[in-house]
Amino acid sequence: MRERAALVVGGGQGMGRATALLLARLGARVVVLDELAERAHAVAAEARAAGATADALVADVTDAAAAERAVEEAARSAGRLDALVNIVGGASWAPLLDMERATWERDFRVNLDHHWWVARAAARCMIEHGGGGSIVVVASVSGFFSAVGHGAYGAAKAGLVALVKTMAEEWWPHGIRANAVVPGAVRTPRIEAAWQSGAIRPPAADVADRMAVPEDVAFAIAFLSSEWARRITGQTLVIDGGVTTRFPFRFQ
Repeated sequence: MRERAALVVGGGQGMGRATALLLARLGARVVVLDELAERAHAVAAEARAAGATADALVADVTDAAAAERAVEEAARSAGRLDALVNIVGGASWAPLLDMERATWERDFRVNLDHHWWVARAAARCMIEHGGGGSIVVVASVSGFFSAVGHGAYGAAKAGLVALVKTMAEEWWPHGIRANAVVPGAVRTPRIEAAWQSGAIRPPAADVADRMAVPEDVAFAIAFLSSEWARRITGQTLVIDGGVTTRFPFRFQ
């Protein structure tokens, strides 16, 4: 990643913060984008304190025009754009029979629609520069299975995995790779807050033992963003400690 310019969308906390700091340690010039200024500037300052080159941007990427402007500003700030990482997402919790249309539309905007806006703007910057690049998005195992109580989120994440495959195929001639990482449960501040509020139940002990921390996801993102993965595109990499490999029935 040395001397490559990377934009981390949602880089102000959790998996985004871990990814931005790891890419910075690997030598990338990092632009940290977050909807909250204090978070974006804090992570950028942390990266600079470690000797990296880092800038901060503030934008709400669930607004299409703001998302495109933010990507273009990041490319101008860094002088180019070689890698995009988009971590922004979030679930609303309600059964399908009770879910409001506005909630469904919000979850699709937060977990699918904006990924298209951001990735398209990034791809245009990469094509204009002529050097190709890498796009990595964060999906979820909720897009592989039933997503009881958060159906809009699961449907949107399934769509995101499909979108990555199309981006990979259409943009490969331009030297742009697109991949998704698919975490299971990750111990982030947002998830821990949801446990404490009672919005979701803490996982069973055997699953909790396999939970990832943000750095685990960051390692996978850094690999897919690097030249080590230069022939990997259109793929989904599951990071769940093997939980989803289990046979669903227990006979012993």
